[in-house]
Formats: sequence, C-alpha cells, structure tokens
Amino acid sequence: QVQLLESGGGLVQAGGSLRLSCVASGSIFGLYLMGWYRQAPGKQRELVARIRSSGTPINYADSVKGRFTISRDNAKNTVYLQMNSLKAEDTAVYYCNANRGVVGATDYWGKGTLVTVTS
Repeated sequence: QVQLLESGGGLVQAGGSLRLSCVASGSIFGLYLMGWYRQAPGKQRELVARIRSSGTPINYADSVKGRFTISRDNAKNTVYLQMNSLKAEDTAVYYCNANRGVVGATDYWGKGTLVTVTS
C-alpha cells in the first residue's frame, strides 16, 4: 500500500509558476514509477508527466512540454512538478500516481490538489 499526499496547488495568474509536491508513504518509494495526472472540469483525467524510479523522466503530455518539469527525491519520498508559463487551460485538479510499472500493478492515487490559472 502506498499513500500519496499532494500539495502546492493554488491560484495563479497566467504566465506564473507553481511547484506541486507529492509525498509518499507506506512502501519503498524508490520501487515506483511516479506520475502526475490532471482532470479539468468536464474532462477525463489525463497524463501530465511520468518519471522512472531512477529519476529519468519518461514522458510529458504534448501540451506541457517545455513548460513543466517532473523530478523526484527518493531520499524524501517526494515527487515534484514544476509548472512554468501557466495557461488558463492548465486549470485542473492535479493528481499524484504511483505504479510499480509491471503488468497488473496497482495504481495508487492521491486526493489531488487544485490549480487555478486566471487569464
């Protein structure tokens, strides 16, 4: 079992920056692929970025490439999402995800943190 707790969301003007954090507990953090997903009102949850246990990013959504950066600190059991040049369309609830990255692995989710970008 993995428990995930996101923080860092808030209200920001377009063009601004935020850094989201997700602290994991309950298992060996370094075994998990970590990811950030988001869900805007009336839309499906979508992948934002994922990162390997080694700290190498796996992929980013096309809509955030060049603006968002995912990173992790295994010593702190924490994954981050640095979001720069925010746009109104980035407004969403952002969720942290943990997965072992093997077939049949369980997805673990945090409760989410709301990011609102005003134009």
